[in-house]
Amino acid sequence: MRARVLFFGMLRDIVGMSREEAEFPEGADLHTVFASYTARFPRFGELARSIVVARNQEFADPATKLAEGDEVAFLPPVSGGCDTGPMEICEAGNYFALTRHPIDVRGVIARLLTGAEGAVVTFEGTVRNHTKGRPTRCLDYECYEPMALKTMAQIGRELVAAHQVERVAMVHRLGRLLIGETSVAVMVTAPHRRAAFEAALEGIDRLKKVVPIWKKEHFVDGEVWVEGEWDEKIPSAG
Repeated sequence: MRARVLFFGMLRDIVGMSREEAEFPEGADLHTVFASYTARFPRFGELARSIVVARNQEFADPATKLAEGDEVAFLPPVSGGCDTGPMEICEAGNYFALTRHPIDVRGVIARLLTGAEGAVVTFEGTVRNHTKGRPTRCLDYECYEPMALKTMAQIGRELVAAHQVERVAMVHRLGRLLIGETSVAVMVTAPHRRAAFEAALEGIDRLKKVVPIWKKEHFVDGEVWVEGEWDEKIPSAG
């Protein structure tokens, strides 16, 4: 069977490519696919407990059977290329997007407003100038774009269902960001402030643990992929 295999973040650096068209035996599962790469790249195996696998843009258990033409992605721990325009999903008044341009927070809020809300809460994550005292020059963000967008929209739908809020927006920037620039914004409108604050906090916390986005931090004396952690409910590849 033939499948497309994708690699992101530090995994791309380990294997030296972003994707590969590969052949696997009939009856192979995702664990078989993973094992084939640990045999070629031992470092893959060392990271097994922190890598998760997706099949056709959905998180999947390693025991999931492979089918002809599947797209398999190996995803390193989230740390919370596309064209120049945003990739976006607009549904039921909610808005989710990935962009390589500065995030227009006020413009996104304007999309959400209906006049019925009593509160608008916005969280903006910005690029700081240091990590543990080590001066930072800039950050590079990349992601598994179709899956990231779908996952953001799913989080938004669940926030609206679980909290007394009206609308939710999430926007994440990709590419190179400089100190002080906004990397991610979560916006929530609601009749009352408490629900809006709670939903915004839950939204950014979940985004950081389940949306496949990675960042590389550049210092004066080197660079490193920032290692975070997956939500404990997502099965690892190993």
